[in-house]
Amino acid sequence: MIFIAEIGLNYNGNLDLAAEMIRQAKNSGADIAKFQLGWRDKKNEINYLDKKRINFLQKVARMYEIELMFSIISYDALKLISNFDFNKYKIASRTLKYDFDLAKKIINKKKPTIISLGMWKNKNFPFKKNKNIKYLWCKSEYPAYEWSYKNFPKKFSKGKNDFDGYSDHTLGIETCLLAISRGAKIIEKHFTLNKSNATIRDHTLSATPEEFKLMVEVGRSISKKIDIGI
Repeated sequence: MIFIAEIGLNYNGNLDLAAEMIRQAKNSGADIAKFQLGWRDKKNEINYLDKKRINFLQKVARMYEIELMFSIISYDALKLISNFDFNKYKIASRTLKYDFDLAKKIINKKKPTIISLGMWKNKNFPFKKNKNIKYLWCKSEYPAYEWSYKNFPKKFSKGKNDFDGYSDHTLGIETCLLAISRGAKIIEKHFTLNKSNATIRDHTLSATPEEFKLMVEVGRSISKKIDIGI
């Protein structure tokens, strides 16, 4: 199981808060702390990340022994991230819809890449699945509600046409646990220290450290039982 704490823009442009969120993500059981690169990233915007700031986040992640990952949302972001040796890349749903050529360039880097398909309308995956490409089922609504989940997968990770995991935008952790019970091996959930923060919409649909920890503990237990054939 891989649990991704999607910090995204929830650090509100504050690197001290970002560092604390990385620490708490680790303490909550996350395997990966994830940010977005190339979205609302001008110097006067909330998600401005240059080489120096990424270096800082990388040092913090190493200190707390948690993997750091970024969604790459622009060509400049891809160029910037190429200065670092991160283990994995992420392709967001919007990139496949609005800039498929960028997605292809990311794939051509031959890095392990996790891809969300929240806006993908084709029934076939955009790139052939292999050991480096993993797909997450996603609903690109903020928040997403149960009535839009009629095509939620009945199984994950079993066959070549199955999703490997799930990227969540619902309120609560229940749908993540449902995905794990159906075989999902990757769970991405937005992460916050304060759900009432109104600066970014994602806070309301995010998990607090307590919720994320509960999701990880129960999720790993469910996954282990599935693996041994219960």
